[in-house]
Amino acid sequence: MARWNSCNLLYFAPDAKRLWQFDAKGGGFVLGREQRVPHADRLPAKTIAKNWTSLWQPKLNVAWLAAEDVFLRVIELPVSNAAETAAMVEMQLEKISTLPVNQIVWTMHVFPRRTAGDGDKLQTVVVVIVPRQVVEEFLGKLEQDGFQPDRLEVAMLDQLEAVDPKSDGVWVFPQVLGGQTAALVAWWTGGILRNLSLLAMPATGDHVAELKQQISLITWSGELEGWLTGAGEWHLVADPVTAAQWEGALHQALGAPVLVETPANPVDLAGRTARRAAAATTNLMPPEYATRYRQQFVDRLWLRGLFYVVLAYVACVAVYFCCVGYMGFRTEGVESQVSGLSLSYTNAMQLRAKFDILQERNDLKFAALDCWRLVAEKLPEGLTVQRFSFDKGQTLSLNGTVPAKDIQQIIDFEKGLRKATVDGTTNGRTIFNPVSKSADQLNWRERGDSDTWRFGLEMAQTAEDTK
Repeated sequence: MARWNSCNLLYFAPDAKRLWQFDAKGGGFVLGREQRVPHADRLPAKTIAKNWTSLWQPKLNVAWLAAEDVFLRVIELPVSNAAETAAMVEMQLEKISTLPVNQIVWTMHVFPRRTAGDGDKLQTVVVVIVPRQVVEEFLGKLEQDGFQPDRLEVAMLDQLEAVDPKSDGVWVFPQVLGGQTAALVAWWTGGILRNLSLLAMPATGDHVAELKQQISLITWSGELEGWLTGAGEWHLVADPVTAAQWEGALHQALGAPVLVETPANPVDLAGRTARRAAAATTNLMPPEYATRYRQQFVDRLWLRGLFYVVLAYVACVAVYFCCVGYMGFRTEGVESQVSGLSLSYTNAMQLRAKFDILQERNDLKFAALDCWRLVAEKLPEGLTVQRFSFDKGQTLSLNGTVPAKDIQQIIDFEKGLRKATVDGTTNGRTIFNPVSKSADQLNWRERGDSDTWRFGLEMAQTAEDTK
C-alpha cells in the first residue's frame, strides 16, 4: 500500500454513481472527497484519468461489483503463503463453483480468525466467483464512463470483516439478487467464519414456512459437515426499513429473538476496500484487460508527450518568425533612414574633403611664411640667399653665396635655424629636426672671392601633424 498515492472507488448505487477519493496517509487511506454523479452523466475525467503524475504518484482505481453477480464460498486450507494458497484454491474450483472454470473469474481473501486453536494450522479463505461474461459487461460499462479500473472488488467482504462475533451466531445481510429479496447468511462458530449461504424471501406464499425450511436445510448441512455444534444468536444487519421486512419473518421461522444491527457506513466500507485492495495480491480483473489498460496508459503518455513537443516546436517557430519579422521591420526602417541620409552624408563628406584641402593649403602657406620669417631673422649680414624652396610642407631648402672669408657665418646660420624654437626660448619645441633624414646637409663650394652654399632642413611638425 505504501506505493499508492491515492485511491478512487466507484460504486453504481441505485440513485447515482458514487465516487470516493482517498488519499494515502499514515499507512492507510483517508477520505478526501465524495462525489455523486447521475447515471446519465459521465464521471469527471480529471479525477479518474491517469496522466504523467501517475508515474511518481500512483493512483489506484477500484470498482465495486454488484452483489447479485457474486458467489461467495468459504473453505478451510492449511496455512501457507499467498502463492501456495492460490494454487490450493484453484485445485478446488471445480468442486465449489457452480459454473465451468473457464467461464468464471475468481479471487480469494484470507479471512481473519478471532480465536486460537486449530487456527495455527488452518486458515479461512473466502473465494469470490463471478461469471466472466458479467465481468466483461461490467468493464465495458466502466469504459463508457472513461473509468479503467485496476481492481474489481466486492463490498460484502468488507461488510463481513466489519462483524465482530463475540460468540457463536449467525449474521443475516439482506440484499436484492436479480430482483428477488434475499439475504447472505454468515455462520460463525468458535470465532471462525464457517459458512456463507443464501436465504431467499419468496415473493408470494408463506414466507415463514419457506424461510424455516431453508434454515433447516443449512443447519442439517452444517451438522453433517461438523462445523455447526449448537445454536447461536441471530443478528440481522440491515437499515430500519429492510429490518422491518425481515425481522418478523425470521423471528417466527426461528422461534427465537433476532438482534437488529446497523450495517457499516458505505464510506467506512469504501475505506476498508481501499486498504484491502491496495495490499491484495489476487484480482477479479482478467489479465488481458489489465494488460490492455496498461498499454493504453503508456500509449496515451507517449501521444501527449509528442503533442506537447510538437506544440513547443510550433511555439518556438512562431516566436522565431515573429522575431524575424520584427527585425526585418526594423531593418527596413533603418534602411529608409540611411537612404534619406545618404545624400546629406555624401554632401557632408565632400564639404569635409574640401575643407581639409583648404586647411592644408592654409597650413602650408603659414608654415612657409614662418620659415621665411625665421630665415629673415637669422640671416647674418654679408650672407646672400639666392634660392628659397619649401617642398610639400616638409623640407626647407636654401642656397646662396657667402664671402670666402666668412664661411663660419653660414655654419652658424645653419645651426641657428636647426635649433630655432617655436616660442624663441632655448627650452621650447624646435621647428626643425636636429638631424635631417631626407634634406641636404650643409655644403659649400669655393668660387673665387665668394663661396656658394646649400643645405636643407626637415620640419619637426608638418602641416599634416597639426590637424
